[in-house]
Amino acid sequence: MIKKIYLTRHGQTDFNKKGIVQGSGIDSDLNDLGNNQANAFFNAYKDIPFDRVYTSALKRTHQSVKAFIEKPLPHESLPELNEISWGDREGVVVDAEGESYYKLMLQSWREGKVDFGIDGGESPIEVAERLRHGLHHILNQTNEECILICMHGRAMRIMLAVMLNYPLKCMDMFEHSNLCLYRLNYTGSMFTIESYNDTAHLSGLSAQ
Repeated sequence: MIKKIYLTRHGQTDFNKKGIVQGSGIDSDLNDLGNNQANAFFNAYKDIPFDRVYTSALKRTHQSVKAFIEKPLPHESLPELNEISWGDREGVVVDAEGESYYKLMLQSWREGKVDFGIDGGESPIEVAERLRHGLHHILNQTNEECILICMHGRAMRIMLAVMLNYPLKCMDMFEHSNLCLYRLNYTGSMFTIESYNDTAHLSGLSAQ
């Protein structure tokens, strides 16, 4: 049985809009644009026969797929799908010093130093390990042929690297934006990707 997976990132929050760091420790709500993105996503994919909706434990993912959950569709919230912890930087506006710090950290990850984490936060290796646990649970549900997963930007990059068996240092090749869509197939032994950072359903909405 091929399992079809629709993987999306949550809609915009005011933290996204204002450039405030928002990791697993920040449980923010969608803003007006984020809710409009969620509505547009639902209108585009409401007829897909999803067997279950998976979200992280953070409410911005729940709000992004609320209309699917309320159809109703079976829903499971998995903390394993939470965003990376940005540690001491969470809730802080990214100023010039912060941007320099992030660039240095991202460059370290691209060089393969994926065991490094931001002060007080998680490393990509730690995130990948918990994502594998969540993914293992999802894939072991044998009665689900088509599923929707809503999660977070950095965690989604890592998830895609895990799914497609890419080194974690390559995770930034997986671009994303709020309520974008990746479509994948799982054959039982490997994943293939059908669509990449698709935002066609968001056409006509304000810039992110």
